[in-house]
Amino acid sequence: MREIDQGTKPEADLAARSSLYAEFLAEREEILRHKWIESEKVGRDIGFERALIDWTRHHRARWRLLRRQSKAA
Repeated sequence: MREIDQGTKPEADLAARSSLYAEFLAEREEILRHKWIESEKVGRDIGFERALIDWTRHHRARWRLLRRQSKAA
């Protein structure tokens, strides 16, 4: 069991340092925020898939542009 734990640690460290993974986590957080806001508007849980599609269609491009600009500054 100890060998398995030691074998996965470098992979976990790599994921933690990965900029792609960081972008994924940031996007996921925005989608979850959008899900909460839209669910509050309609008075029920709209579900992750609907929130994902809606956020991607209406907000993702602008969010990514603003995120790139803030990183460049």
